[in-house]
Amino acid sequence: MTAAQKNQVFQLLQNASAWLNGYVPDDLAVCPEFSDDAVQAPLPEVQPEVTVAPQNESPKPESTGISLDSVNAKISACQNCVLSKTRTHVVPGEGVSNPVVMVIGEGPGEDEDESGRPFVGKAGQLLDKMLASIALSRDSNCFIANIVKCRPPMNRTPMPDEANACSGYLQAQIHILKPQLILAMGRTAIQNLLQTEKGINALRGQFFDYNGIPVIATYHPSALLRDEALKRPAWEDLKKARAKLAEICPDYAAEFYRMQNKA
Repeated sequence: MTAAQKNQVFQLLQNASAWLNGYVPDDLAVCPEFSDDAVQAPLPEVQPEVTVAPQNESPKPESTGISLDSVNAKISACQNCVLSKTRTHVVPGEGVSNPVVMVIGEGPGEDEDESGRPFVGKAGQLLDKMLASIALSRDSNCFIANIVKCRPPMNRTPMPDEANACSGYLQAQIHILKPQLILAMGRTAIQNLLQTEKGINALRGQFFDYNGIPVIATYHPSALLRDEALKRPAWEDLKKARAKLAEICPDYAAEFYRMQNKA
């Protein structure tokens, strides 16, 4: 195989990833330098297809990259797993386009499935209070998303194949938003981000690395509603997140307080 042919195959892989997931992952972002294989006879050179625009039309500009809107469109049309059969609405995520923190939960519940918005039920109301306690909100400096974008029946934990079907969309969102810190809410979120089977008690309150982004996990707000004894350790986790933010982004709270004063 010639270097040119290898290059074409690599470009096909890039295009397939962009079509399926909405973006090209880091391991496919840069095309390596290929060399020709040793062959007994020369292979015909493959010429790239050239499309000439009609004289009365201007050539279309090259794509400048993906956007949240394009990823949301793919999520809305997704039929990659059984959850698409029972959903009322997809729940891609919600927040500002340049978040300091990305909050990642498990999946939509009944209220979220009805509204198409993440964390709007009782657990969502508690989450908003938790975030506000460390000067964060979805209106000023956060983006909130989930491991899966459709509600699992009876709010059960997403199955591995369901989480895998949505993983490309979440990776695309992280790639686009480039948060300074990821706050994982609950066992399902942190296990899928770190690809581990350890429980939330073993993982919460520690910092991990996700493609260069610090990640910290705490209990899901639903767990706090079931067991108030978890609120104190969750607050300790949030204080660690606040300290890390103050270290890596000292003015992270400025927009939050500006909007609070405006209100």
